[in-house]
Amino acid sequence: MTIDHTLFDAASDWLEHTLEHAAKDVSETHTQLADGTRITRKALGVLEVTPPADRPNPNAETLIISAGVHGNETAPIEVLNGLVNELLNGEWHAACPMLLILGNPAAMIKGDRFVDANMNRLFHGAHRKAEYQGLPEAVRAQQLEEFCRDFAGRYTGALNHYDLHTAIRPSQREKFALYPFVEGRQVPADQCDFLLEADVETLLLQHKEGTTFSSFSSSELGAESFTIELGKVRPFGQNDLSRFTGIRDALRRRFRGHPAPAQASDRITVFKVVYEILNTGDSFEFHIPDDVANFTAYGTGEVIWEDKDTRYTVGDIPESIVFPNRQVPVGQRVGLLIRPLQRDEA
Repeated sequence: MTIDHTLFDAASDWLEHTLEHAAKDVSETHTQLADGTRITRKALGVLEVTPPADRPNPNAETLIISAGVHGNETAPIEVLNGLVNELLNGEWHAACPMLLILGNPAAMIKGDRFVDANMNRLFHGAHRKAEYQGLPEAVRAQQLEEFCRDFAGRYTGALNHYDLHTAIRPSQREKFALYPFVEGRQVPADQCDFLLEADVETLLLQHKEGTTFSSFSSSELGAESFTIELGKVRPFGQNDLSRFTGIRDALRRRFRGHPAPAQASDRITVFKVVYEILNTGDSFEFHIPDDVANFTAYGTGEVIWEDKDTRYTVGDIPESIVFPNRQVPVGQRVGLLIRPLQRDEA
């Protein structure tokens, strides 16, 4: 592949450039592909793809695709970087405007989830809180919000945002997506088709607005947004990318504007979040083992957490745990309790 050094200087590709410049500021620059597509490097790890104005956009959409908001979740980063390489190599033509984001370069180069603060708790304006002022991840979250607002404001058509992650612990359901809460909103059928195409057969409906990247884009930009968990955390170079062909192929199809393959809607299992566990302080006790897998179920009467004022036990319907993590600051999420969506709730 012939790399345009206007975009990546002497680096071999987008990912290498992002890692090499993780501690530097880079200026905006652009190039134009042979087919007329304009690629703009907006900032470090941020590319905007603009097809020629006369090219059909069959899905009538714009896309924001983000990966690496947690720096050690490397497989989606490698997948997205591979798709960028294909585009630059002329293997296919982009049909819709796209904003492609590698979220946290400083954490990526360290191989850590984050450096100073969990970036995926700093969106939807949370970066303005006093305790985060001056932290690089808060500055980056604000910058990414600004890029997304600018991008969304310049295009018409449906806006979709897929924020790609891998999990820090095993999961009984390897691939799953979270749908941010927006009052009165239902999951569109074509979004379920996309998830199934990407081998994501489990969907969690969140119960309140949050401070994740996908919550920001859904609440503030009106996007159809999902946080998509695609497997287990691995270091760069140690991912079995054959396990990520579903999301790779589904994104490539969307980038090219091709029609979605038909899917059987009953393949997707839908859960709803029923409770968010927060670290309440010094007396907080979390009764879930550190090595428990996501989607582990707990039966009626089992104690999940307690402190000096509250004791949470599972009610009449069994509940499952996702994202259990006792090592979070006071006030932050320790885990989510979920249960399957009932027919009368759909």
